[in-house]
Amino acid sequence: MTDIVVAVFIATYLGMAAGRVPGLKLDRSGIALLAAIALIAVEAVTPAQASAYVDRPTMMMLFGLMVVAAQFGVAGVFEGAARRIAALAARPHRLLAAVIVVSGALSAGLANDIVVFAMTPLLCTGLKSRGVNPVPYLVALAAAANAGSAATLIGNPQNILIGQMAGLGFWRYAAIAAPVSIAALAIIYGVIAWTWRAQFAAAHAHPLDDDKRASLFSNRRQFHKALIATAVLLVLFATPVPREIATLAVAGVLIASRRIESRQLVGAVDWGLLILFAALFVVTGAFLAAVEGEAGSGGIAARLAEAGWLPDRLSTLVPLALIMSNTIGNVPAVILILQAWPSPPEGAMAALAILSTFAGNLFLAGSLANIIVAERAHAAGVKLGFADHARAGVPIALLSTIVAVGWLAALRLLPL
Repeated sequence: MTDIVVAVFIATYLGMAAGRVPGLKLDRSGIALLAAIALIAVEAVTPAQASAYVDRPTMMMLFGLMVVAAQFGVAGVFEGAARRIAALAARPHRLLAAVIVVSGALSAGLANDIVVFAMTPLLCTGLKSRGVNPVPYLVALAAAANAGSAATLIGNPQNILIGQMAGLGFWRYAAIAAPVSIAALAIIYGVIAWTWRAQFAAAHAHPLDDDKRASLFSNRRQFHKALIATAVLLVLFATPVPREIATLAVAGVLIASRRIESRQLVGAVDWGLLILFAALFVVTGAFLAAVEGEAGSGGIAARLAEAGWLPDRLSTLVPLALIMSNTIGNVPAVILILQAWPSPPEGAMAALAILSTFAGNLFLAGSLANIIVAERAHAAGVKLGFADHARAGVPIALLSTIVAVGWLAALRLLPL
């Protein structure tokens, strides 16, 4: 049975790297779900074991944060922000700065995948209507969503997972990550402005006056409700209340609305992402349980430590984050690392959150946010290809990582 589990595990992570199965419409969520179903079907894992492998607090927090983000969507915040940004089409450098600031700021407080999912088609439509090539701004949207989300433990799925499973303090982590996250946003601006300097110099667009006056929200009441919910959540994060309980409680209050149907908020939840998380927990948990006995005394983590392969130093964590994030993706990479390494030091987990997120900017497949931007742009008639993204993504990721390593080394969170 161990051979079957190992084979399913390898096939799953090859699927994570490829992103698709030739001839089928399976994405990463579908691949992971089928793998978990296969393990249960062949009785390599019982339903009870599969349930035990899933980290419930992480799943609860992900769901709750998606509901909070959906509240901002109901208030029209994403649409309003995209229209105001597109109104700067005649001033490319201001437009670029606006995309980066808005995407980074929203992603720090909300799940970055939801931010780019909502804003990508709106930005494409607004810029195309003015004859502006949206590609550099889409790269900026994705890169800034990744960099901005690194600032907090609620900015992206992998940070949520790290914060929950490693027990990192919310505000302590923000104090560590926010400065380097802001530096990464500045790097994104500089790299994209240089890479597409010819397009920016030849820009000839005519913004619409109506968009200059567009409100940043379409429903004032729902916008205020979203702000209050976010403020309450941030206050609760500074208390002993478990973060997943605080998040679910706030989400529950939002769902109990007199004006917004529950299905509107619940329907905005990224169920595919939740399925991806749950299924990968099952597949990875089953794999580690199957091979743990063969790893000898102390398990897999002990054997890795003996070989000097544990990512407890920046010299091992940096290449690991870059390689794994851009092959299997940063979310699956973090799930695998955390389940194989049961007692990591706090400094290593803070570094993993920052570095795995920055590494996601290297290539198009490096993060879910990148993939969402590319797919949503394609649906809107704009092609964002691997080469277009890599032109800016590679220098952005490498420069951001260098800055992060210098910052983490200066703080002495992790030895070189």
